[in-house]
Amino acid sequence: MDLAGLKVGFCICGSFCTFETIIPEIKKLVIKGANVVPVFSKPAYSWDTRFFSASEFRTIIESITGENIVHSIIDAERFGPDNKMDIMVVAPCTGNTMAKLANGITDSAVTMACKAHLRNNNPVVLAIATNDGLGANARNIGALLNRKNFYFVPFGQDEPCTKSNSLVAKFEMLLSTMAEAVNGRQIQPLLI
Repeated sequence: MDLAGLKVGFCICGSFCTFETIIPEIKKLVIKGANVVPVFSKPAYSWDTRFFSASEFRTIIESITGENIVHSIIDAERFGPDNKMDIMVVAPCTGNTMAKLANGITDSAVTMACKAHLRNNNPVVLAIATNDGLGANARNIGALLNRKNFYFVPFGQDEPCTKSNSLVAKFEMLLSTMAEAVNGRQIQPLLI
């Protein structure tokens, strides 16, 4: 996939344990010539965790992308009327954000960026990381799989014996998922 000049909105939600995994994927996009604009949920933008302090993580992402982080609903709304992005990625996509997308709830910069982006019939790629993907969020996965312009990075159970409802995307498959999504196709196999 030729990424030179591709405009990517890269939304990051609060699955903090996956932050280390998404950093190399963002680097790959930038190295291949994509223009990456980061969009953060409130937890991703402001919460200090055992994985990163909020300011440290913001600095890392802004230094990789060369772009300021979009973190307000007002700023994220411009993705729609300005048709700013070719593709929107949500990685990690928490169960909370997935539920909001499935049910049309727009109360964060991430959900607004996706809603605004979808008005242009452009693809949204979800890389899920949720502890209830085979529980309460199973119906939301099903709803989004059947909705136009939503595509999933292949996923599977991350710790089936200790967290039987937990699902996580294979983040290393993000770029290949994007390549299929820009052509209107869901990468297969979906379940890994």
